[in-house]
Amino acid sequence: MQEKPPIESWAIRIAQLVSRCGTLRISIVFVILTLLFTLGGSYALRMSISGEVELEDFVSAIILTMLSAPWVLFFFSELVKQLEQSRHSLKEVVCQLERLREEDVLLNRELHNNISQLNHEIEQRKQAQEEREAVLRDLENEIRDKSEKEQQAKRLSTLLRSIIDASPDLIYYRNEEGKFAGCNRVAEQMTGKTEKQLIGLTPHEVYDEELALQVVASDQEVLESNASITEELWLRFADGRLRYFEMRKVPFFDNDGTRLGLLAFGRDITARKRAEDAVNKASKDKTAFIATISHELRTPLNGIVGLSRMLRDTHLSEEQFSWVSTIYASAITLGNIFNDIIDLDKLDRDRLELQLKTVNLKEFTQEISSIIELLAADKGLKFESQIIDPVPNTVEADGTRVRQVLWNLLFNAVKFTQKGKVSLTIEAQDMGKGMSNVKFIVRDTGVGIPKQEIDNIFAMYYQVKHPDHQMATGTGIGLAICKEMVTLMGGEIKVNSVVGEGTCFTVEIPVQISNKPMQLAELQVTGLNILLVEDIELNVMVARALLEKLGQKVDVAMNGKDAISMARATQYDLILLDIQLPDMTGFDVASVLHEEGLVEQTPIVALTANVIKTREEYLNNGMDDVIAKPIKKSRVIDVFNQLFVDEPVAVQCSVPEAVNAELESILDLELLQMLVDTIGHEMVRTSVKVFQENMPEYMEILQLSLSANEKEDVCAHAHKIKGAAGSVGLARVQKIANQIQQGDHPTWWENVHDWVEELQMAVQQDMQKLDQWIDAQHIDD
Repeated sequence: MQEKPPIESWAIRIAQLVSRCGTLRISIVFVILTLLFTLGGSYALRMSISGEVELEDFVSAIILTMLSAPWVLFFFSELVKQLEQSRHSLKEVVCQLERLREEDVLLNRELHNNISQLNHEIEQRKQAQEEREAVLRDLENEIRDKSEKEQQAKRLSTLLRSIIDASPDLIYYRNEEGKFAGCNRVAEQMTGKTEKQLIGLTPHEVYDEELALQVVASDQEVLESNASITEELWLRFADGRLRYFEMRKVPFFDNDGTRLGLLAFGRDITARKRAEDAVNKASKDKTAFIATISHELRTPLNGIVGLSRMLRDTHLSEEQFSWVSTIYASAITLGNIFNDIIDLDKLDRDRLELQLKTVNLKEFTQEISSIIELLAADKGLKFESQIIDPVPNTVEADGTRVRQVLWNLLFNAVKFTQKGKVSLTIEAQDMGKGMSNVKFIVRDTGVGIPKQEIDNIFAMYYQVKHPDHQMATGTGIGLAICKEMVTLMGGEIKVNSVVGEGTCFTVEIPVQISNKPMQLAELQVTGLNILLVEDIELNVMVARALLEKLGQKVDVAMNGKDAISMARATQYDLILLDIQLPDMTGFDVASVLHEEGLVEQTPIVALTANVIKTREEYLNNGMDDVIAKPIKKSRVIDVFNQLFVDEPVAVQCSVPEAVNAELESILDLELLQMLVDTIGHEMVRTSVKVFQENMPEYMEILQLSLSANEKEDVCAHAHKIKGAAGSVGLARVQKIANQIQQGDHPTWWENVHDWVEELQMAVQQDMQKLDQWIDAQHIDD
């Protein structure tokens, strides 16, 4: 709202008028007006007083006016001038005041703005102060938390350090440059240096050169592969003690994944190492003892079996024949008991193996029945054997192991039966795909087994506690070994028994039906010039008599030196070589004969009573085959026919052992030959191709499962690989995979990594051998 201008006074208006019109003009007008006023006043006054007007009244009035008017005019002019000046001064003051007021308004507005800005700044400063206080509080809390965490970390670090120092294990860590970056107290004791002294040193500056090279090599392996390794090595402490450590080395990384170096953890396993060495020594001593006993016992046993068998072929009275038969059966019994002891040792060393061969079930039954019949007759028992058709004529099985299982069961049946009979029944069930489930049923009418004892009879060294059983003694290992053998053959053994009525054992074994013709049981070669190397006269007599009866010519050497001299002088068709000779081993003799080229065309067959070793061990030491003592006529015929009969049928069903010794340890030649004969080369090749395509994936899954320490998955995939390898005849791959799948093995974790590496190598190498064998068979056709 605008202010109304102030009302001006008459004096100001007069002053303004004087100022506008000028002083002179206003003075003249003023004089005239004054004169007129004077004249008029004089006239009025005279008229009131005298009633008449005189001239001198007007003259006096004019003179008086003219005299007083200048002074009045001067006064008035000065007054107006002063008034005008005052007005101008006032106006200037007013203008100045107005300007001051305007400035004051501006200043007031600016002051208001400044006050608002100041208030805003104060508010901002207040807010900033609050934020600063909040930040300070957060900082204080963070400092307090950090301090607490540092204290906690310090306590944890101290605790961790105390734990590491208190650990009985050797612990140290090294950086990327291979220098020590820290260790625990055991490492200080071992090196004789404190942690501060060790930091910055390399293994070459701490260990002796040989140990340093070994340590650096394993460190480099960890850093190159970014994978952990385990190694065992001897470490000598600063005080001279020598300890055996199992070292575990792993790479370690920071939170960003940057590798900082490696950690090493060492467990002192000196006691375990010494215990293992003691166990190994004890095992070797036991094996050596059994090997010695094997030779010493089988030497007289060989004479008893051989001479009694030969004596039975002579003209004897019925009573004499019965006596000789009893001697023969007793010797066979002793031999089978000793086989149980040998197999027990093999079970302890995980070396019990199967040797699959073509077995004629009817001939097999007749052979074992003839011996059991003698034992039963000696006790006045009746023995019956029966084959329930349809039963395959020939199957692929380990006849020796099956015979040993049945012998134990039948011998026990005779031993625990006082009256009545013992029977052996064989039947089979077709499983398809060329497989048959063969059942061997052994029944007796003996004392029986109490129900509560049945679950224990297959335990090692266990014998049934029953009054009626006390008349029969034994080792208590036969049934345990039988169960192990049947399990190894993929079968099972069952038992039913009623005390006082008898017992029935049922052995079921899945076998491959064989379509290959059996090798002829009759000897197909005669007139061989044979060098028999044997140092026991009784064994010489038995072996010479058997060989000469088979139409062969025999020279005898009683020691290794004579054998080498005779081989140098005469070219023999065959050398039968005893392994344990008085002056050297049979392996030494074979080595000399091979080195001198004396047996390029002469097979060497080992004669041995030591059944501890596997057949492959003999083949790998220069032998072409093995005949175990006591020497059996059937085994001699079998070996001679294999080595010397060049017949199409024989070649078709079996390849000479000397040529295929290596292949037999790698491939299942009998299975492969059967597959080729049954489904043809192309189908076999197709199956092998499918295996080759799937195997990388199988191995990758196996490796991943092993890396993740998933034991069940490792065993499951190993089982799958085992089955796949078995279907294409990769025997060695199948065997290694079988080791891996045995997750309950006590040293499984210690060996599984080595087994997997061995499996990987075997797959690569054996596939080439398999391809070569298939190609060779295709060319032969």
